[in-house]
Parts: sequence; structure tokens; C-alpha cells
Amino acid sequence: MLGIFSSSIMSPPDELVAAGCRTPSPKITATALANRFLESNSDAVSVQIGDNAHLSYTHRCESALQPRSFAVKDEIFCLFEGVLDNLGSLRQEYGLAKSANEVVLVIEAYKALRDRAPYRVSHVVGHLEGNFAFILFDKSTSTLFVASDQFGKVPLFWGITADGYVAFADDADLLKGACGKSLASFPQGCFFSTAAGGLRSYEHPKNTITAIPANDEEIWGAKYKVEGPTVLAAMK
Repeated sequence: MLGIFSSSIMSPPDELVAAGCRTPSPKITATALANRFLESNSDAVSVQIGDNAHLSYTHRCESALQPRSFAVKDEIFCLFEGVLDNLGSLRQEYGLAKSANEVVLVIEAYKALRDRAPYRVSHVVGHLEGNFAFILFDKSTSTLFVASDQFGKVPLFWGITADGYVAFADDADLLKGACGKSLASFPQGCFFSTAAGGLRSYEHPKNTITAIPANDEEIWGAKYKVEGPTVLAAMK
């Protein structure tokens, strides 16, 4: 799956921008990245959302245990990969029919988060049990919401294209050829929300997330680490 967003939706992470400047390597534009995905996946579904967002996915080479799905409701677009172990109880919590799958559940959970305060993002994502990653975009509010499970069982990566768009994908090789060193593994157990102020750990929402510059010989520009209580105490 692939999601691409302009700087009007989210600002490129400073640490990935710095990595790309420190060790420049070939990049391509957001349009070229989207076209590359479509050219290599003839069965792909692609959705252009205005001028600032693009989502694509394919069922090609997907795992039977971690299927990909896509849904749109009330101008909320969502790509989901994986399986929720507690889908049944979550359906009851959100008042959904038994036919509702994971991607529909995530959209409804986001709507509850958006419309029925005081839900917290960490609370909503923390109640999702299983192996998953999702990319959600709310066109009505220009809100981006991305998350990965606490063990990183479903791979998710993010990077910056040559023209400054931020791309998310489950295929590292796809982004390697598009984002150069401005590339990182999305940290497990974390979410990114433009409405909540950026990258956070939903397991430890009060802890700082530090970006550590990678060695030059590594393909990644940075590695993200959720700081523990000891580190936080030392920083005070």
C-alpha cells in the first residue's frame, strides 16, 4: 500500500530532511513514485484526493494472514493492512454490524475520535489488538492519521520524495528508490496524527520520541526510539 501527501497536509519530518541533505542520493517526485507503483502492479487501485493526497494499494503478493483493504466513508479514506484480534468486541463498542471489517472499524473509530470528544488518540489506537498498519486521510478536515501495531508485525515505512511530499508504504524497496536517504521505518507502537501534533507513542503517550541519525552505510536516514522513564528523568 502507498500513501503520498503534500506539505500542505503534513510537514516533512525534520530528521528525514536532514538525512537527505547529509547523504544525498537519487530521489524521484511524488507523481513518479505513484506511477512507478501503478506500473509494477497492473491490478492496483489508485485514488487521487484533490491535489494534495494520493492512495494506492494492490492485493498482489499480500499475505493471507495480513490482507490489505480499502474503504471510503464521509470523505474519510483509509488503507488497512493486517488483522485485528479483537474485531468482534470493537464492533460492539462502536455499534457496528457483524459484517464490518477492520478498515471500516478504523474509520468509525476515527470518527468517534474526531466527533465525540474527549476520546484520546492513544486510547483509540491502544485498543486495537493484532498485527496492523493503516493510513487514513480525512479530506473534510485535511487530517492525516497513520499507525503501526506495537510489535511492528506489519511493515510500514515513510520517506520524502524529491518534491517534498511525504510517502508511506509497506514496501521498503519502493521507497528506497524514491526517497533516497530521506527514509525510515515507521516506529512500532506509534501513531502520526496531524490533529494531535505529530508522532506519538500510543503505549507511552507522555514519552519523547527521539530520532537517531543512522550510519552513512545504512539505507535508513534515521531510526526512531521511544524514550523510557530513565532517559526522561535524565533530560529534566
